[in-house]
Amino acid sequence: MGVLDPTGTIADEEIHDILRNSRRRATLQHLRETVGSASLRELSVWIAERESGESPPPTGLRESVYNSLHQTHLPKLDREGVVVYDRDRKTVELDDPAREVSLYMEVVGPYGVTWAAAYRTLCTVALLSVLAAEVGLPVFDGVGTLLLETVWLVVLGLATSYQLWHRRWFVLRALAD
Repeated sequence: MGVLDPTGTIADEEIHDILRNSRRRATLQHLRETVGSASLRELSVWIAERESGESPPPTGLRESVYNSLHQTHLPKLDREGVVVYDRDRKTVELDDPAREVSLYMEVVGPYGVTWAAAYRTLCTVALLSVLAAEVGLPVFDGVGTLLLETVWLVVLGLATSYQLWHRRWFVLRALAD
């Protein structure tokens, strides 16, 4: 585990180096989504499909991805302590330090919005709608504040559930520890 400092964390420069390559980022993304281990073959097919936009991907691309993962990217991620790569069984799984790397990957979500911005927006709209109902603005005049508060709590609960589902690897690993 070459990049872990004495406190067990990965240096920022090393995280940036890990995430510099799209195949390493795709590997980490796939492993987070599968919540477990993946075979090298499965991983190479998934990445080749993403790169080509075709399913099944072209054989040459799939083989290129397979070889680059096996010879370069997975050994690097294993050395850095982010994944555990079994070269003999050709399986790979996330290791605990991957949590730190994932924080850098999730700054912006799939739609270009951070979770912090999404929650801030939801809470601001909720607050403004409750205030509008309290003041008696025309659109909110007939809606009670208790109903609005309940609806917004449900919306926030659903957003939190959605976020937790997409980060389930972290939740499941934390429960296992």
